[in-house]
Amino acid sequence: MKNNIKYSILELATVSQNTSFKETLNNTAGLAKVAEQKGYERYWFAEHHNSDTVASSATAVLIGYVAENTERIKVGSGGVMLPNHSPLIVAEQFGTLAQLYPNRVDLGLGRAVGTDNATAQAIRSDSFQAAHAFPDEIEKIQRYFSLENKSAKVRVPMAEGMDVPIFILGSSTDSAHIAAQKGLPYAFASHFASTHLYNALRIYQQEFQPSKFLKAPYTMAGINVIMADTNAEAENLFTSLIGMFYGMLTGNMQSVQPPKEMTAAWREILNHPSVNQMLKFSFVGDKETVKKQIIGFLEETAVDELIAVSTLYSPEARIKSVQLFAEVMMEINVDLAT
Repeated sequence: MKNNIKYSILELATVSQNTSFKETLNNTAGLAKVAEQKGYERYWFAEHHNSDTVASSATAVLIGYVAENTERIKVGSGGVMLPNHSPLIVAEQFGTLAQLYPNRVDLGLGRAVGTDNATAQAIRSDSFQAAHAFPDEIEKIQRYFSLENKSAKVRVPMAEGMDVPIFILGSSTDSAHIAAQKGLPYAFASHFASTHLYNALRIYQQEFQPSKFLKAPYTMAGINVIMADTNAEAENLFTSLIGMFYGMLTGNMQSVQPPKEMTAAWREILNHPSVNQMLKFSFVGDKETVKKQIIGFLEETAVDELIAVSTLYSPEARIKSVQLFAEVMMEINVDLAT
């Protein structure tokens, strides 16, 4: 296990029952302020489209909103789904953000589309071809950010020379090869795609080639974290996330529902192979319980950073969970340093 494990938040801005989009976005800014106070490294938004339950479709806009309402925490995309976007427009947006909030903006890039096929076509008619050109599209963005591009015919002057770290996101092993070959940090979406985590990390570590951006491998893993003062309370809160994933798998997607008592019926849903596989890396409980789970995960993966998703019904419960997880991570880092 490495020393000084960073901890961050991946935000989907999930919409709870009887909560408006405006209230949801206000709540996410409030959570970011708490995360900054509690020592979180970064606050990333995931890009999703055509959803009543996820409000994080316009990542660049939300990054600016959170950056304006915080002071130090890094803000970014987890990620920009590159097949949906022109590399030039991405460079313009994130170059602008970097001008406004220097040394605070991250650019996480993914090769999925974050939506259904019909919506992907509506966003960008050549999205399928763009997904296959993912490595080349990354290079275009890097070129727009480089000072060398000043002499090019097509430029993004706002972005040239700006410090916007690029991260490669993935939920399979394909992206691990790309991140390693390009010498870029790698973030794996193990908060819902657990199957290939260990293989992807191994491939990235073995194939990593140092670059001017990164001298040694840097890995991040997505996890679900739901914490409360007691294990029973945390398990009850967990039912909201279980229900959300079950609805996703059964085609009955709903807003985040109020938590229920963790009954045998809920455990049966959680133990369904598909639900259980997607929620494999979920850490649920009080501080003592989650600390043991996190230590085990860090020993198994040796990642440099954890990026936590906390999907809960109420803003108050989310804030409490985020605060408790920060306390756990601070304790782990103190233990590692002694």
